[in-house]
Amino acid sequence: MKQTIPDIKEPKTPSSLVSIIPFLVLVALLFCVIRFFGADALSGASQVCLLLSAGVVTCIAVIGYKVKWSSIEDAIVANIKAITPGIIILLLIGAVSGTWMISGVVPTLMFYGIKILSPKIYLFAICVICAFISLLTGSSWTTIATMGVAFIGIGMALGYSPGWTAGAIISGAYFGDKISPLSDTTVLASSTTDTPLFTHIRYMLITTIPSFTIASILFLIVSLSHPSSSSLMIGEFSEGLQKPFNISPWLIIVPVITGFLIAKKIPAIATLFLASLTAGITAIIAQPDLLLEIGGADGFEGYFRGIMTTTFGSTSIQTGNETLDNLIQTSGMTGMLATIFLIITASTFGGALTGSGMIKSLTDTLAKPISGRKSLVSATVATGLF
Repeated sequence: MKQTIPDIKEPKTPSSLVSIIPFLVLVALLFCVIRFFGADALSGASQVCLLLSAGVVTCIAVIGYKVKWSSIEDAIVANIKAITPGIIILLLIGAVSGTWMISGVVPTLMFYGIKILSPKIYLFAICVICAFISLLTGSSWTTIATMGVAFIGIGMALGYSPGWTAGAIISGAYFGDKISPLSDTTVLASSTTDTPLFTHIRYMLITTIPSFTIASILFLIVSLSHPSSSSLMIGEFSEGLQKPFNISPWLIIVPVITGFLIAKKIPAIATLFLASLTAGITAIIAQPDLLLEIGGADGFEGYFRGIMTTTFGSTSIQTGNETLDNLIQTSGMTGMLATIFLIITASTFGGALTGSGMIKSLTDTLAKPISGRKSLVSATVATGLF
């Protein structure tokens, strides 16, 4: 007798219309979060929204389409495993931001940077300085919210309209942020697309360098046509930086070494680790008194506690200038935890979409009209905007 093999029914894939429901839920939740939490939206509420949206995906898939929970769980685990290097990099970025500040590296760069400020090249100069600071810190928002505030005041004293000054600040800060290996968004973009960090940065230079060059030339022309003036705020910043820090051109060796490692294409994790380690050793040599003050003890214990506190936790240094105090305040690896939680919850949401088949359903729908490079780029841009 011929044996009949029973048919094994594969779970039905959700349609593209059904697959869009979790995204609509996420958008609605994020709208409420931004409306009610404002600037604190990334401090926890957005992460909860992503987890709730992942729950919606799971309910639709398991209850409505009989998808096994193990399939969704395996996809979530695979997603989180893929972004593990990015999480390590973010922790090291926090370490670098703390050690570079306490060692006096960033204050030294700021000190010599503001020395070049002149009314005749002001907009051009602050554009370059903001780009440089943002490149070193990996944060455009921090640069804009701290140094940018000071530059707005200086610009008004020099007779520049806030619009021109803000344009120069933002242009420089965003340029530095985009090409910085310390930027959380740059690291996130490269890690989620499984692209080597410096390869991602190299391809971004194709569009960022021309736009930054055009903006810089425009700011230089406007600055050269501006009447001369002066400001005491530059002197106040210089004096403020010299109070807690020992400013020395020798400290620039640390970013030079880091630049050398980047040029040699040393892996990002190794580069950031060595950058933080070098800055920590430099802090003991160049800023011993400040390190002991932060550590709250004498001798080896003070140095050890100071380095660990700065690398991991928050550090507040008083200069007598509130704006400057905000700029040189660091949060170490702890400051990266909100971003790391955001990445993990986003990966959970993405894993749920993958395991349920919703991503495949949406990508198949989007891929149908793609027939060449132009349509591929257009579909990618449209998806990103959505």
